[in-house]
Amino acid sequence: MDDRTGHRIVPDTTRRADRLPGNRYGNRPTMKDVAARAGVGLKTVSRVVNGEPGVTPETERRVQEAIDALGFRRNDSARVLRKGRTASIGLVLEDLADPFYGPLSRAVEEVARAHGALLINGSSAEDPDREQELVLALCARRVDGLVVIPAGDDHRYLEPELKAGVATVFVDRPAGQIDADVVVSDNFGGARDGVAHLIAHGHRRIGFIGDMPRIHTAAERLRGYRAAMEDAGIPVEDSWMSLGVTDPERVRRAAEEMLADPRPVTAVFTGNNRVTVTVIRVLAEHTARVALVGFDDIELADLLQPGVTVVAQDAAALGRTAAERLFRQLDGTLLVPDRIELPTRLVTRGSGELPPAV
Repeated sequence: MDDRTGHRIVPDTTRRADRLPGNRYGNRPTMKDVAARAGVGLKTVSRVVNGEPGVTPETERRVQEAIDALGFRRNDSARVLRKGRTASIGLVLEDLADPFYGPLSRAVEEVARAHGALLINGSSAEDPDREQELVLALCARRVDGLVVIPAGDDHRYLEPELKAGVATVFVDRPAGQIDADVVVSDNFGGARDGVAHLIAHGHRRIGFIGDMPRIHTAAERLRGYRAAMEDAGIPVEDSWMSLGVTDPERVRRAAEEMLADPRPVTAVFTGNNRVTVTVIRVLAEHTARVALVGFDDIELADLLQPGVTVVAQDAAALGRTAAERLFRQLDGTLLVPDRIELPTRLVTRGSGELPPAV
């Protein structure tokens, strides 16, 4: 075909085919296409794709060149149908934005990857209904297993899924009203050690600001606080304790009330990293010197003046241990649910070693 200048026009479809030599195979080339291009049998391509032995290096090279040229990708759907497993696991967290869950999630992902599985995660936003919705949605997509940081305290909704063979491990907090594997930190012991550290540095009026009391970790850390005070023979006043949402306004109000009391606290023990950050801001505006120990480490804690003393838990170890137990369930080597408690450690940096100002 010619235009008005007499030049011949080459149809664009011809040029497109020249640019994309593999387009005659369609959008998704198959193993048959790879076999035809490499000049080998379908079984040979299958062996190369699945890393099986029995293929000479020269043949494997030709097959791999065909795979690269065509842009072939293995279709895992067929493998799922053959094996009855989706090679995927679900992770339900409290909040993906919380720094604590970053290393935990990464550890679960690394274990899943080592087992050739894909990780799918989501946030419950500390809402039991949303947790249930997420968990059941993942089960409907036939994940092989679940790692759950529970928001609720009744997990009987999971019983049909457990009976159907969905491996499940709870992490950071135990399941409610069902028997299941759980991996937790020593929240009680860690809190007791942190408060005892403040007591050892001369403090008697120690405040505690924590999360909502219905949350297992918050309740255990409060119990540790009370135990340390009781061990030292120090009566605890109600005004020294404040539990609730970790919203900065609520935490700020609680800290300011403790510091404004006629007999103010000389030290504060904070129940998690979000509470710690808000209390640091309040103390920076306060003229009196107040000691601080926080549960959970926080970024840049060592760069503040003074550095922030914390009770650190190993989030990565929690995630890794939970994921490893999950795959042991899937392999059939774990039959009886168990509770694993990982230790915490006190990291001294200065804020927890300040003596009482008065």
